[in-house]
Amino acid sequence: MLKHGDVWRAIDRLAAKYGLSASGLARRAGLDPTTFNKSKRVTKDGKQRWPSTESVAKVLEATGASLAEFVGLIGDDNVAAATQRIPVIGYGQAGTQGFFDDAGFPTGSGWDEVLFPRLHDPHAYGLEISGDAMAPVYRDGEVVVVSPEASLRRGDRVVVKTRNGEVMAKQLLRHSARRLELASLNPAGPDRVLETEEIAWIGRIVWVSQ
Repeated sequence: MLKHGDVWRAIDRLAAKYGLSASGLARRAGLDPTTFNKSKRVTKDGKQRWPSTESVAKVLEATGASLAEFVGLIGDDNVAAATQRIPVIGYGQAGTQGFFDDAGFPTGSGWDEVLFPRLHDPHAYGLEISGDAMAPVYRDGEVVVVSPEASLRRGDRVVVKTRNGEVMAKQLLRHSARRLELASLNPAGPDRVLETEEIAWIGRIVWVSQ
């Protein structure tokens, strides 16, 4: 018997397959970004709600997925071993208090969760890009997955948070004991040089939807 949760799970998996959060998938389909939020999956009386056939049709059209592909995402067996749930927040939220601990690991409430290919870092998290500040490398609605425990190398794309709360995604040019040299991903954006004492944490971007 088909259950409400099965269909919602298929929507989450479809979003993950295309490197999007549920809200990013809704936005790509021309829907309100909150259409697939967890709060929209139940009524005010606490009863489970089905997604509309219109919204499902729109996300299939937007992604190019077939109905058969969508139905295949309903079952558990095909993704359980190869995926993991990771926390995701909007890129703009990453600079606010309460979302990361001192080591740069995700913490607290307010995170969404999406399925991604299994990683080897239990502290990995996703940031959903909003706007075109990092275009053409990262586009609006895409999700970048950050691994705080991944080793850093010259040329890596990284997310850095400063001690004053600024969060930036850049390309690593040089990392010494005293400073961090970063190149902008947007040709119109500025490069940055940060002293070590200015940096709260840094994580390598290990996956991104394209």
